[in-house]
Amino acid sequence: MPISVAFVDDHPILLAGLVSLYSGKDDLLVSAQGENAIDALRIAEENRPDVLVLDLNIPGDILATIEKIVRNCYPTKIIAFTETANIEMAIRVLHLGVCGYVLKGSTARDLHEAIRIVHGGNTFITPGFATKIILSMKASELHRRMRVEKRLSVREEQIVRYLMMGKTNREIAQMLDISEKTVKHYMTVLMQKLDARNRLEVVLAAQKLDNSAELALAEARFN
Repeated sequence: MPISVAFVDDHPILLAGLVSLYSGKDDLLVSAQGENAIDALRIAEENRPDVLVLDLNIPGDILATIEKIVRNCYPTKIIAFTETANIEMAIRVLHLGVCGYVLKGSTARDLHEAIRIVHGGNTFITPGFATKIILSMKASELHRRMRVEKRLSVREEQIVRYLMMGKTNREIAQMLDISEKTVKHYMTVLMQKLDARNRLEVVLAAQKLDNSAELALAEARFN
């Protein structure tokens, strides 16, 4: 039985081209087409295509639309077909339940393959871009684990912030209205928690903890 597929794109020529191209495939049946988020939701609710190929830049609240379709329009599966090579957006829609992410620079064969793979219950992401998404997701998970393992209390974060300003223990004690002995106690805890040997290393470790996700994400973008 052919896979029923619908296309939603606000570029009339591209939409007509997609419909014409994939209507000629023996294993596909183009069941509907639209040009905005309202059309996408209507098609999903009324036609229930096996696969809905959806441009992320169409008019309307695309994220809310995706969420509604995933929640209410089983068994329709969504493929994002877009020019947006944006890692954060890709991860966001994949988390919402999109099963495919195909860049518009891909070949017609790639999109056809994506439709078959997604219909089969698997995920398809444009090769190359998929690597960047995986690296970014790994970086986010690493950062989350680091934050859990080395989570600072509110007081510890306050002390670190003053350390970054170059304040002494006495000055920190005055600003926080605590004793200097208490500040020294927190310094000991911070050095143990952050594997630091002195005040400078505490500051550097805290900065590294805050910047790790951003640096890893930048690396993913350029790999």
